[in-house]
Amino acid sequence: MSDTPYYDKHVFFCINAREDGRPCCAERGALAAQKHAKSRIKQLGLNGHEKIRINQAGCLDRCEEGPVLVVYPEGTWYTYIDNSDIDEIIDSHLVGGKVVERLKI
Repeated sequence: MSDTPYYDKHVFFCINAREDGRPCCAERGALAAQKHAKSRIKQLGLNGHEKIRINQAGCLDRCEEGPVLVVYPEGTWYTYIDNSDIDEIIDSHLVGGKVVERLKI
């Protein structure tokens, strides 16, 4: 068994939909953002073993700050508005290793 993590970075997008009227990531475009990120990572050839994995997640319990995603292994939490924010997180953090402070929560 290897000590090397299977993925270098693992990104979870909350796509939770709440039925009780409280804010939720699903109503703020989270699924489309996750699909955009997954597609972009594939286009860049950065998906797969020892690279980057983009996943959907159920409630991450920060919906009021959302939509939200979290990057592991760092445990860095982000919010975002649109695909340009997602692209900035990909280019700066996932590729360049630099946290996007303006989107960090």
